[in-house]
Amino acid sequence: MKKATIIILIALIAVIGWQVRKRILQAGKLPLKTTDTSVPVETREIETGSIRDIGVFSGSLIPKSQFIVAPKVSGWLKKLLVNVGDTVERNQLIAVLDGEEFSQQVEQAKAELQVAQANAANSESELELAQREYERAKALREKQIASVSELDESEAAYTASQSRLKVSQALVDQKQSSLQAAQLRLSYTQVRAFWEEGDSTRVVGERFVDEGTLLQVNQPIVSILENDPVTAVVHVIERDYPKVRIGQAAEITTDSYPDQKFTGTVVRIAPLLKESSRQARLEIEVPNLQLLLKPGMFVRAQIEFSHHENVIIIPISALVKRNGTQGVFLADTKENKARFLPVVTGIIERERVAITEPNFTGAVITIGNHLVEDDSDIILMQNGIRK
Repeated sequence: MKKATIIILIALIAVIGWQVRKRILQAGKLPLKTTDTSVPVETREIETGSIRDIGVFSGSLIPKSQFIVAPKVSGWLKKLLVNVGDTVERNQLIAVLDGEEFSQQVEQAKAELQVAQANAANSESELELAQREYERAKALREKQIASVSELDESEAAYTASQSRLKVSQALVDQKQSSLQAAQLRLSYTQVRAFWEEGDSTRVVGERFVDEGTLLQVNQPIVSILENDPVTAVVHVIERDYPKVRIGQAAEITTDSYPDQKFTGTVVRIAPLLKESSRQARLEIEVPNLQLLLKPGMFVRAQIEFSHHENVIIIPISALVKRNGTQGVFLADTKENKARFLPVVTGIIERERVAITEPNFTGAVITIGNHLVEDDSDIILMQNGIRK
């Protein structure tokens, strides 16, 4: 009973298969006359035209320059005069710290300087008096009126007065320096954003503290960015590294402005590849006059390495390997045969590849080429329908 059931099922499957094949043949979707060895294939005509060797890289934008504004002295943040996104001029006042303690130090330094100056003036008067005494004793000694000991005593007093004047003058210089240092520390309570090169206008990127914060020396207050131009940082793989040159043009796109392209220039190439990724850092400077591009944006960069005209171009899907040799199958439309032809490839641009050797014409097999061998019988198809 079971055997009879199996036979009936096989018969039904055969009938259904025959009916399906009949309908497909009637619809013209399979060739009516085929052999068991013929392979349906689709072809593309060989093109002759231009092709570009383009490197496509991804990365992020960073500002051309960035620095942190921080105080040189500690103190309470009394006023913060800028916020995120504000425009800042060169040497503009950014923040004010409480400077009462430093003002007192300046006043103390001024008082000490005045004392030192008074002592110096007194020493100068003493020196003048000692000089006159010495000159008088010397004159009297020449007349044999004063003794040698009196002359020596006046000379010693004169020399001592000179030394005291030098000491007092040095003390004046010291107090003057202390006053200048105190005034400098007081000026540090006026925190300014200063830079030398580049544009005179920049922008506040981040704010790290609020008014009332007790700041320590070198504690960040705000960051200052230069966003025109910006720098696109991408990484180049080892294969493309020898092709990159400083000064090459690059086309930059970003998801924020999908319909807009920005033009940049390669300005820096890292002299090494990182061992972990086998990639090298590449920096592209991008003009940003309208400030549309912002640091941190994800970008894609295209760099044209070379451009060739009047070359043979085929679809990359036409390339196959047979016995370790790369080549293509040409479609012999007269005999409906596939002819294997070894080729040497050149530039690859998306789905197209340039052929440098040999020079040939005709049509190459793009679909079904993995099923054929040299001199195989083929059936030419187009969109699944026999030509």
